[in-house]
Amino acid sequence: MAAGARAAIPLAITAGLVALSFPVLATDVGFSPLATVIMSAVVFAGSAQFTAVAVLAQGAGAGGAIVAGTFMNSRYLPMGIALGPSLPGGPAKRALQGQAVVDGSWALAAHGDGTFDRWRLFGATIPQFIAWVGGTALGVALGDRLSDPDALGLDAIYPAYFLALLMVEARNGRSRGVAAAGAAIALFLTPFAPAGLPVLLASVAALIGLVRR
Repeated sequence: MAAGARAAIPLAITAGLVALSFPVLATDVGFSPLATVIMSAVVFAGSAQFTAVAVLAQGAGAGGAIVAGTFMNSRYLPMGIALGPSLPGGPAKRALQGQAVVDGSWALAAHGDGTFDRWRLFGATIPQFIAWVGGTALGVALGDRLSDPDALGLDAIYPAYFLALLMVEARNGRSRGVAAAGAAIALFLTPFAPAGLPVLLASVAALIGLVRR
């Protein structure tokens, strides 16, 4: 676990910086400061949280926000299928261990041969969780001083973060084609498809790669 935690420090720093801007958007749509922090602690999924808040800002109800957030997190379906055989125990125990899966931890735990180090996964998630919730709390405390997160360049961090993860996958010959196909599908659909749907359909490429393996 310690090795995973050390490896995830750069990811945790990124998560903390992105989390700073989340309270700006959440409070604009009516979230209280406490509810904002609780959402980060319970949901712990930046892209889904930002998507849900954006949908609420457009006038959709809670149902629409839940659907959009679920679509955005659909990438965890193929990730979970790939990880499952590396987790011990029955379905309930594996599902509990799977709660530690986030993008960076999943990538750091991968051996490159289709198997995963679950302890490295757990260790990598801990500092990212602390940074995400802590960054959200700090963003709440800073309040109006972060009223324009784009001016600080925070809007560029998430795309750069996911691009870095894609580059890691691209170094592996087994997953290079699948990663490229998923990225192409998502990029093609993003300009006109509803939020989250490009991610869901891009996951099809990962499932095809899993079957072919």
